[in-house]
Amino acid sequence: MYKLYHFPLSPFCRKVRLVMAEKKIEVELVEERYWEERADFLRLNPGGQVPVLRSDKITLSDSTSICEYLEEKRPEPPLLPQGAERRAEVRRLNAWFDDKFYREVTLNLLGERVNKKIMGRGYPDSKNVKTGSAKIKFHIDYMGWLLDRRRWLAGDRMSLADFSAAAQLSCLDYISDVDWNRNELVKEWYAKIKSRPAFRSLLADQLPGFPQPPHYSDLDF
Repeated sequence: MYKLYHFPLSPFCRKVRLVMAEKKIEVELVEERYWEERADFLRLNPGGQVPVLRSDKITLSDSTSICEYLEEKRPEPPLLPQGAERRAEVRRLNAWFDDKFYREVTLNLLGERVNKKIMGRGYPDSKNVKTGSAKIKFHIDYMGWLLDRRRWLAGDRMSLADFSAAAQLSCLDYISDVDWNRNELVKEWYAKIKSRPAFRSLLADQLPGFPQPPHYSDLDF
């Protein structure tokens, strides 16, 4: 059985958890406070970041590498489409949310409001929070533009791109930092993906000192 070293409000860990749940891959979750740089964990991943997936055959870090490994090991249901062009679009959007969205939005909102407190690194920087609050509007508008032309973010079928986006947004939804009324198409997309069985374990996450908002576990938000 696989073992996943994770932190509940890490969007990259959440992406891997969604993929494993969608593919019905059994996994043991091990919560890792990676910023404490535990020696045993650093032996698994000298980079000191989560997620890390481990089995008796392999130890893998980096969420995209893990997800593509799982796609090859368990191709059903597929989260990468057939065809080079379609796969390239999924990978483009996966990188968009893992890199651009994370740097511009998640780090500035979740990083300032939650991670700094948990890690004992001071108080939120209001300038960064303001930047994140402004940038998320652009990203939601872009998602709405995509969903006006497609059924899912990268095409006609749900893909890894949708899980990458949902992982980021679910972390921000936990701290009530998403204006779901800004775009109806994005709200409907999130309701669809949130109602999938793969999402259930994420909705059960509890972070000490940061209680869930009333709407977080509500599938009919």
